[in-house]
Amino acid sequence: MTAEIQSAAHDVVLETQRLRLRRFRHGDLEAIFAIIGDDVAMQYYPRTFNRADAAQWIQRNLRRYREHGYGLFAVTLKDSLDVIGDCGIIRQEVEGEPQMEVGYHFRRDQWGHGYATEAAHACMGLAFSAFGAGKVISLIRPENVPSRRVAERNGMSLERQVIHCGLPHFVYAMGREEFDSPQGLKPADQQGSNGTAKAVPLQNENPGIDGARVRREDYGQA
Repeated sequence: MTAEIQSAAHDVVLETQRLRLRRFRHGDLEAIFAIIGDDVAMQYYPRTFNRADAAQWIQRNLRRYREHGYGLFAVTLKDSLDVIGDCGIIRQEVEGEPQMEVGYHFRRDQWGHGYATEAAHACMGLAFSAFGAGKVISLIRPENVPSRRVAERNGMSLERQVIHCGLPHFVYAMGREEFDSPQGLKPADQQGSNGTAKAVPLQNENPGIDGARVRREDYGQA
């Protein structure tokens, strides 16, 4: 086993049938820049990000791991080390209330395979089971229909519309009871995935979400 594979295995947080989610590393810079530097992939953001932004993106998530035990995680296919996206949990403040948000971003050539739905569903479960969330949300621009469909396929409901960082967003939400319910919706478009995930719990000294703060640099799940 190479050092790179050993390091990747050590960093793994979640596994689904097709995907691995692991902590970011500084060496992921080019991979994340290929996503957030893409004008089409980021069309619902106020701007496209440059390489310096990508470095800060990784650094913020490394800080989140230290402070909260979670953040956005790099996503790879199980048979590859190639980072194809990110998905995870971040703290947000919505109309003065602290929330746990599930966010996701995937490289454009990986769209259409159900990876975002599969990864987001696993992260919803992680928020409920490992970090005590009573509810999880996703903040989505109204015109971002693909991301809205991901939330809906995972059983999230449109709760309300808010102004977040100066722009209108839909708040999609799901409570713990709905997620745990046998009648709850499960991902339906995952091309062979059964929607289950195996979690590798993170050490977390601050499992609650009291006092959550969102900075403008964190806009839109960054």
